[in-house]
Amino acid sequence: MFRSLRWRIAVPYVVLILLAMGGLSVYLSNVARESHLVDLRLKLTDEGRLIGEAVASKGDWEQGGGELDRLASHYADLLEARVTFVGADGKVLGDSDTDWSEMDTHLMRPEVQGARERGHGTSTRRSRTMGYEMMYAAVAVESEGEVRGYVRVALPLRRIEAQVARVRRATLLGGGIMGLGAALLAVIVAEWIARPVRRLTEVVRRMTTGDLGARLLPARQDEIGELTRSFNDMAERLQQTVNSLTEEQTRLSAVLENMADGVLITDDQGRVRLANPAAAALLGVGVEGALGRSLGQVARDHRIISLWQRCYRERVEQVEPVEQGPREPKGMDRQDTFLQVIVTPLPDSGDRSCLIILQDLTRVRRLEMVRRDFISNISHELRTPMASLKALVDTLREGALEDPPAARRFLDRMDTEVDSLTQMVQELLQLSRIESGRAPIRLGPVEVTDVVLPSVERLRAQAERAKLDLSVDISSDLPPVLADSDRIQQVVTNLVHNAIKFTLPDGSVRVSARAVRVAEGGRPLPEQGVPEAPALEPGEWVLITVADTGVGIARHDLPRIFERFYKSDRARSGGGTGLGLSIAKHIVQAHDGHIWAESVEGRGSSLSVALRALTSR
Repeated sequence: MFRSLRWRIAVPYVVLILLAMGGLSVYLSNVARESHLVDLRLKLTDEGRLIGEAVASKGDWEQGGGELDRLASHYADLLEARVTFVGADGKVLGDSDTDWSEMDTHLMRPEVQGARERGHGTSTRRSRTMGYEMMYAAVAVESEGEVRGYVRVALPLRRIEAQVARVRRATLLGGGIMGLGAALLAVIVAEWIARPVRRLTEVVRRMTTGDLGARLLPARQDEIGELTRSFNDMAERLQQTVNSLTEEQTRLSAVLENMADGVLITDDQGRVRLANPAAAALLGVGVEGALGRSLGQVARDHRIISLWQRCYRERVEQVEPVEQGPREPKGMDRQDTFLQVIVTPLPDSGDRSCLIILQDLTRVRRLEMVRRDFISNISHELRTPMASLKALVDTLREGALEDPPAARRFLDRMDTEVDSLTQMVQELLQLSRIESGRAPIRLGPVEVTDVVLPSVERLRAQAERAKLDLSVDISSDLPPVLADSDRIQQVVTNLVHNAIKFTLPDGSVRVSARAVRVAEGGRPLPEQGVPEAPALEPGEWVLITVADTGVGIARHDLPRIFERFYKSDRARSGGGTGLGLSIAKHIVQAHDGHIWAESVEGRGSSLSVALRALTSR
């Protein structure tokens, strides 16, 4: 109960009011009792004085008995009190309640002494003759200037106490009623004070549960109303601050979630306190699994740990490239991961926290390698015809022109080299146009047989000269594809030409086309489990495959055969510029398709092109 503000306010006031009213009632009852006793003394004294005046002329004050005893009884009946006549010497001359002849002298009684000294006297004591408390009032009776005796009037105190008790009960009852009323008023006032506090508490409780828009309408103009208005102002500022912080945190979270660089924050113990998805992906761990663990358990690289230790020790930013092994050892495209690791101390964190940024430069480095390889390859491809042309020119200059048959032979050789250079330049220009999007792609519904059969028939004579079995297997119910017929023919021709070129005599080249349907997250059934086959989007696809029984492609060469000028070791001994597969790849990608290779070295290769089918047929 005392945990409630209402009762904590009301109960002390109720107790205080009840105590005050009780004390006041007791005080008033005592005052009333004393006032009643004073009035009673005056009344008894006046009654004694009247009796004394009435009996002053009586002549039997000296011997007592007789008339005085009868008068005592008479006045006692009239006054409902005890009346005693005492002589000047203290001898009892008459008494209304007791045999006066057996009573002791009353000269030394306090009330008689008072009357003797002052003309009247009172006292309260236990009566020896009556056996209970009584109030006595004595008045001197004078006649002709001489004190003849004393009249004493007495009343029992129990009668007085009964009257005083009635007064006290009335006083206490009135005080109790007033106290209860005051207590009820105190409870009402306490409730009036506590109600807005409870409402304010409820609003605070709602705010702690997340309802920052909760407000309390100020209905009063006192201190509680001022507190309510101040609270509303505080809540408004708090909501604005929280909204601002939430918005800032959302922006920061969005940046961390979507940025390509990995971000880690470690505390002074080296435990990871923050990690974004990019950092988890680069380190091969989960975000939830990284939080709370040590940097060594998350990074698992002594160079990154060493950088963090130097930054922790020296409080200076540390930058160093770190090259890691491939995360997927079973995949075909096994690339090393090249990271730029930046470890920066956080000066405003309050402890020795560090910010670790992991920049994935693998693609940049790979592009740099491709650029170097491209320059190397094109230099190598140009060097041979240029050197040959230079040798032929020098030979002609040194006298071969004088020998017409030799000169004609040298000019034919020069024409062949110039044609090779022209083909290389044309293919480079074509590849550049396709990559930049300047080469026009005229899309339309195309039957697969219209692009596969012409390419095969164009190269059938070459296959027969190489003593190869060139066959075609096209399903009869293939849907059309949305494609540029000439470009797709160029792709098929390139794939069949490569298959013929790298297949030994008595081998075979098989061109097939079939429709496949891919469910959500699925792959064509024949390619399931093959790392090289891409995950096709759900829908219906047409798959064109050129498979041969040739020399095959080494496993480490498969990821790079679609690069410009790239040639495997077996392909370097043959002709060609090394641009055909790169052109085929960009043409297929321009059709929103996929191209990939599968091969086992020494057992042949299979190159596949996937084009999305027109299912509205």
